[in-house]
Amino acid sequence: MSGGRLTQQERQQIALGLADGLAYAEIARRLDRPTSTITREVMRNGGPTAYRADLAHRATERRTHRRKRTPPREQGALAQGFGRDDEAVREYEEAFTTLLMQQGLPKMTARVLTCLFVADAGSVTASELVQHLQVSPASVSKAIAFLEDQGLIRRERDERRRERYFVDDDVWYQSTIASARGTAQVAEIARQGVSVLGRDSPAAARLENIARFSEFMSESMLRAAEQVREVLHTKPEASSGGTANPSSDRG
Repeated sequence: MSGGRLTQQERQQIALGLADGLAYAEIARRLDRPTSTITREVMRNGGPTAYRADLAHRATERRTHRRKRTPPREQGALAQGFGRDDEAVREYEEAFTTLLMQQGLPKMTARVLTCLFVADAGSVTASELVQHLQVSPASVSKAIAFLEDQGLIRRERDERRRERYFVDDDVWYQSTIASARGTAQVAEIARQGVSVLGRDSPAAARLENIARFSEFMSESMLRAAEQVREVLHTKPEASSGGTANPSSDRG
C-alpha cells in the first residue's frame, strides 16, 4: 500500500467515491490505501455527507504549517514510558477516536474516552485532558458529564483535592450493563403504548414487538455480561505446591 500524506487528487477521488455511495474499504482499495486512512480523513473533515476535497486539503496544509511553527505539545502522563513512539500513539488515539465516533459518540467525548483508555493509570485530571487535547475546559467538562451519565467513567478527588476521572478495567462490562438497562427502558415505554393505542391496533402490535424484542435483548445482554465477567475475572487455581499439576487426577 502507498504511504505518505494524501494528495489533493486522492482527496478528490475520495469525494467522488463518497458521492457514489462507495464504502470506505472500496475507496481505500481503489487508492491503494489502508481503510483506516480513508476513515480518519473523512471523519476529520466533516463526515461522509459534508466532505469537501478542497477544504480537507487546505485544512491539512494549515495543520502541517502549525506543527512546523509550534513545538510538539506536551503529552503529559498519557503517552510516556514503555519505550513508546509518541507519533504512533497519536495515530492510534486518532484511529480509536474515529471508531468511537462511527459508533455514535460525539467527537470530543470520543477523544476524552480514548485518552482515558490509553492512560496507564486509567485516570486523568481535567487539566491534563485540556493540555493533551488542546481544547477548552468547558469542552472537557461536557464530555465528562456525558461519559459519567453512560456509566463509562467515575470521578473522585485526589490527595490534592483535584477532580480526577477514572476508567476501570471492567469499563466495557459497566457500559454493557448501562446499555442493557436502557434497552429495558425502551421495552417498558413501548409496552405502555400498547394499552394507550389499543391492543388491536397495528401501532400497538408494532410496539408489542418492540417491547418483546427489547426485553429479550436486555435480559440476554445482562446474562452474557455476567457470564463473561465471571470467566475473565476467574483466576486459575494453583495446587498446594504453588503450581498446577495436570497429572494429579490420573490413576
